[in-house]
Amino acid sequence: MIHAKGLILALSAASPLAMADAGPSYDCAQAQGIERQVCASAELSALDRQLAEVYKKALAGTDAATQRRMRAEQRGWIRGRDECGKASDPNRCATLSYLRRLVELRIQSGEGVLLKAVEFSCGEHRKVFTATFYNDVEPKAAVFSYGDDQTIAIGQRTASGARYSGEGMDFWEHQGEARVNWYGTRMTCKAVS
Repeated sequence: MIHAKGLILALSAASPLAMADAGPSYDCAQAQGIERQVCASAELSALDRQLAEVYKKALAGTDAATQRRMRAEQRGWIRGRDECGKASDPNRCATLSYLRRLVELRIQSGEGVLLKAVEFSCGEHRKVFTATFYNDVEPKAAVFSYGDDQTIAIGQRTASGARYSGEGMDFWEHQGEARVNWYGTRMTCKAVS
């Protein structure tokens, strides 16, 4: 399970941007739907301001075609975030949405060092399962692929091993063995040498 509140507080403490203002990057007087919850939450507001800054930096220095693509992606992300208002836990949904988008933008902008994907053998499961870890971006994250499907998971605190979780996906590696829950498919995997 993602411990989002602790991660948000750690991000907020580390980010001067998070301290600059108490509200989100937009005018709360115009807020609708999930935006109202963002306005009411110091943690979500801090994530919104942080995302606005990362998005602005990612746009800077790119050509017009890339900026158009990035703006379209951002509008799509906003529509997806707005759907969190229908979720059983809107705050958790919005938190995950912000964290995943922060990671996506940091990876796209080159903040995350691109590492070679690690391939795993998962017993009787024949689809290829890979992980690419981005531990030099905040929040720490990994991009996981299983067959043709892909997801981003956020790093979690753990007493031992490495753990990454996202909506419907959990990866915990300890002493060379990874336990994976991929949207209900449970696997025990080992890295392929």
